[in-house]
Amino acid sequence: MTDKTMTFSVHEEREKEMKEVLMAVYDALKQKGYNPINQLVGYILSEDPTYITTFNNARGLIRHIDRDELLQVIVKSYLTE
Repeated sequence: MTDKTMTFSVHEEREKEMKEVLMAVYDALKQKGYNPINQLVGYILSEDPTYITTFNNARGLIRHIDRDELLQVIVKSYLTE
């Protein structure tokens, strides 16, 4: 066990890619009549892919995003705006 704090770093290109994926998933959820925010939060908290529709390959897309990276980008975005 180590006493050092782990650090994470996500590069801008990866952030852009994650945003594009999230927007595509958001749009697919919205088109299918779901509340996209609720569904995305459910997925992020549980990592259960059934929160995300298969419509427009949204479920496949979201699985390419690491939750730790996604949370880092979300927190960074929230705190820097």
